[in-house]
Amino acid sequence: MSLPAATTIPATNSQNNAIDRMAAASSASASGGQAVSYDSDYDYEELPASTSLGMHLVAGAAAGIMEHSVMYPFDIVKTRMQVVGSPSAVVSSGVARALKTISTTEGIRSLWRGVTSVVVGAGPSHAVYFAVYEQTKAMLTRSGQASSAVAAGAAGGVATIVSDALMNPFDVIKQRMQLGGGTGAYRSIVDCAATVMRREGVRAFYVSYPTTLVMNMPFQSIQFGCYDLFRRSINPSGTYSPLTHVVAGGMAGAVAAALTTPIDCCKTLLQTRGASSDAEVRAASSMLQSASVIYRRQGVAGFLRGIKPRIIANMPATAISWTTYEYFKWVIARRSGSSAAQNI
Repeated sequence: MSLPAATTIPATNSQNNAIDRMAAASSASASGGQAVSYDSDYDYEELPASTSLGMHLVAGAAAGIMEHSVMYPFDIVKTRMQVVGSPSAVVSSGVARALKTISTTEGIRSLWRGVTSVVVGAGPSHAVYFAVYEQTKAMLTRSGQASSAVAAGAAGGVATIVSDALMNPFDVIKQRMQLGGGTGAYRSIVDCAATVMRREGVRAFYVSYPTTLVMNMPFQSIQFGCYDLFRRSINPSGTYSPLTHVVAGGMAGAVAAALTTPIDCCKTLLQTRGASSDAEVRAASSMLQSASVIYRRQGVAGFLRGIKPRIIANMPATAISWTTYEYFKWVIARRSGSSAAQNI
C-alpha cells in the first residue's frame, strides 16, 4: 500500500497539525491557487484531539475481527493440545499434522467451529479495547510528546481489564465448540451458550476471568510495549508504513504469546472444565488449582503445550490487527486533515 508522491509540509504534533494545514492552504492561495499536499506526512500515530470516540471504536472493531478470524484454525489446534485428559489425536502432533487430522476426521468446516462467537465478541470488545487504549495512553503522556513504550504498555494493560469483561463469555463458548467430539453437537453459539448456562450457570462464563486477566494484562502490556518499541526502531520518522506495522506487530505478538503460554494453559482448563469427564478437572475453579492439575498430570512440559500454534496464530494475527488499526488511523487522520482545510 503506497502513498502518492507529493510535496509535503512536515507536521509538528497532533495539536498543531490543523495550524500547519491552514498555513499550507494560505500559501497555496497566495501562490496562485497551486495545491500543496500534506497527505503523506500526517502525524497519524497521534490522532487529533478532535477525533471522536466512535472513530476509535470503528478502527478497533475492524482490527479485532480481522485478528481473530483469519488465524482461527491454529487457535483450535492450540485449544485441543492444551486440554488436560483429552483423547484427541492432535495432543502430541505437530501443528501441520494436527490441522490435517482435524480436517480429515471431522471435516474442513470443523477448523472454523466457534468462529462466529469470536467475530460477535471481538467486534465490541476490541472496539472498547482500542478506545480505552488510546484515551489512557493520551492521559499517561504529556501533551505534545510522543508516546513511550512504557505508556503504551500500561495503557494496554488498562484496556485489557475492560475489554476482557466483554470478551470472556464469548471466549468460553468458542473453546467449548472447538473441542469437537460430543461438544461438537452444539447447533450454534446460541445453543452452546444456552446449554452452558442451563448446566453450569452464569459462573461458567466468568470462572476464568481472573486467570484471563492475569494472562492478558502482561500479554497486552508486552505486546503494546514491544510494538511501540519495534515500530519506532524500524521506522523512526513515524510516517505511514504498512510493512513496519506488519513486522513490528508480528514480532510483538510472538514475544507476548510465548511468554504467556503457561497461563493460557490454565485458562483453557478452566474454560473447558465443564466439558470434561475428569472429576479433578471439573473441580478446578482458580488459576492455582488448574496449575496444580496440569503440573501433577503433565509436569512442567504441560505448561508449554500449544506454544507453537499459539505463536504461529498470534504472529500474523497481531500483525493483521495492528496493520488494520493503523490503516484506519491513517484514513481518519487524512479525513480530519481534509476537513480542517475545507473549514478555512
